[in-house]
Amino acid sequence: MNPNHQDERARIRQAIDRLLAGQATVSNGSLTAAALAAEARVHRMALMKRHADLKNDFYERVRTETGQTPEPEERLRQTVTRLKQTITEQSAEIHALRQQVIRLTLVAAVLTHDRSVRPGTRLNNVSVLRPGPAEARRADDAPRR
Repeated sequence: MNPNHQDERARIRQAIDRLLAGQATVSNGSLTAAALAAEARVHRMALMKRHADLKNDFYERVRTETGQTPEPEERLRQTVTRLKQTITEQSAEIHALRQQVIRLTLVAAVLTHDRSVRPGTRLNNVSVLRPGPAEARRADDAPRR
């Protein structure tokens, strides 16, 4: 491993100890990866990519030594809870819309079937829907062919 990387790893380990002891010198002292990177004077992406094992060790120590849930994990849990609620609401809405599609399809089938039956023909299994006053007027106003 690159000697520069070894130096970074040593600085990160020291920064972990300082943050967990509550003796931050450079960062704001929060128990996050961003604060760890700032405290170690390492670029945040270097911590995330090259030294991911140290970042994971930091979060594990935060969990065990302080009894806290790391902030990123807490945010993810809140996001998961919010998304589950959204899924539940959307599932209910989808169910209601599917029921409405079924009802509208049945109405369209009845209306289509009603028009295809000759006047005066009586069917035993169909209830004819009579048009309301507005529909009757529109039918009377329609041009005759």
